[in-house]
Amino acid sequence: MNKFYITTPIYYVNDKPHIGHAYTTIVADVLARYWRLRGSEVIFLTGTDENSQKNVEAAEKAGEEVKSYIDRMSAVWQETWDSLGLTNDDFIRTTEDRHHKAVEEFWKRVEKSGDIYLGKYEGWYCVGCEAFVIESELNNGNCPIHKKPAERYEQENFFFKLTKYREALLKYIEENPYFIQPVARRNEITNYIKDFMQDVSISRQSTKWGIPVPATELTTKDDKNKTQAIYVWFDALINYLSGVGFGTDEKKFEKFWPADLHLVGKDIIKFHCALWPAMLMSAKLELPKHVFAHGFFTINGDKISKSLGNAIDPVELANEYGIDAIRYYLLKDIHFGEDGDFSNERLKARYENELANDLGNLLHRVLSMTEKYTEGKIPAKSNGEIKTWNDYDQALEEFRLHDSLEAVWSVIRDANKLIEQSKPWELAKTDLKKLNEILYNLLETLRHVGWMLLPIMPETAQKILNSLGLDEAELKKTYEQAKEWGGLPENGIIMKGEPLFPKKGSL
Repeated sequence: MNKFYITTPIYYVNDKPHIGHAYTTIVADVLARYWRLRGSEVIFLTGTDENSQKNVEAAEKAGEEVKSYIDRMSAVWQETWDSLGLTNDDFIRTTEDRHHKAVEEFWKRVEKSGDIYLGKYEGWYCVGCEAFVIESELNNGNCPIHKKPAERYEQENFFFKLTKYREALLKYIEENPYFIQPVARRNEITNYIKDFMQDVSISRQSTKWGIPVPATELTTKDDKNKTQAIYVWFDALINYLSGVGFGTDEKKFEKFWPADLHLVGKDIIKFHCALWPAMLMSAKLELPKHVFAHGFFTINGDKISKSLGNAIDPVELANEYGIDAIRYYLLKDIHFGEDGDFSNERLKARYENELANDLGNLLHRVLSMTEKYTEGKIPAKSNGEIKTWNDYDQALEEFRLHDSLEAVWSVIRDANKLIEQSKPWELAKTDLKKLNEILYNLLETLRHVGWMLLPIMPETAQKILNSLGLDEAELKKTYEQAKEWGGLPENGIIMKGEPLFPKKGSL
């Protein structure tokens, strides 16, 4: 059996999830569901990054002990993903024992490769990024991402020989053009590696929170080094290994590593596309197959921020519109890999026009005609085909989620067009055989639409299949069987339920 291992970034718990976080995690959920349908053994990993100074500061601000604050906030993230119906197979927390074991094992491997040394760092540090910033990247002393002043930082830390892997990284990226996607991000990383990449400090002195630097011959030469904690990014990236058993379950690790896809935001690609692969090279581990960076997420043109108070709670939004409507809007409105803007007006328009009218009305009309003209029974099978399956599969295999939805909606539009052109209400008076052929074609088309929507809009897909009188046996079909024309059994009884996307007075 094939495997598919997909990850999201692990999220800071200094605040609760907003719609931007949900977007990334929903994309991962769609792809995980899709590959499960294809018969792959899937691990979909998400989680929380808990060893960050941001979290310590948030706990202090909340007046809570750090551990209790982090436990409480991590639970909020888990509850949010559960409320949104996400199917992550695991939720990694970087305060877990399994993660600490993996980090210690990884550190020792890198040290064994001769890639850790004690050095002194002096430079500019952005608290928001939790990373050093090259002076040439600062805008009037401010971090280009967080727009806040960088702090001057001087400390003796342990360093990772990142520059040792400059040529190896460039060669790997050149030989594996789909490793970093989209192309703009690949070009950005290539330029960074060539011209700006430096060795990176991987520990911090006098840190009260975080994973202690492992006790080795190198790290215990000087007493002051015993108090150092591992730099949060060096620790956090290893979650992708600890989540599949590195250091604790070698059988599982050998089965699922390397990751098939890391989903990340474009603001953290230097860590994922330069530091992380170099770390893996040093530890003698395979690199992930793909790293896909999506764009920045804004709300009505403005960056999501506490000061603007414009963060949108995805659970509240889903309670208003339904989970599937939110999934549809995010995936259709925002081309994956590009910057995206959330607009309540566009959400309303897509709900009314594409969900309620195109899909909802199609199902309602077809079921109503079946009730009226064939007493709710599915007519005899007729010939037909769905031409967009290849486009649909290719789009999802290439992470073009908006194009996969376009493939589905082209089928929906064609079905609506067939009704208008064939006029079943007139055929009922003149040609019952042709009427039955048209009705079977429409009902079987809806079965295919249901299958196409299973990864993307799972609740809606299930309602469509149920309304066609299909039970659990339908979902036990293989993916290839489901794609064959004629899967809807003759004389099955349809079950018309409530509208898929009811009109909302608030819209």
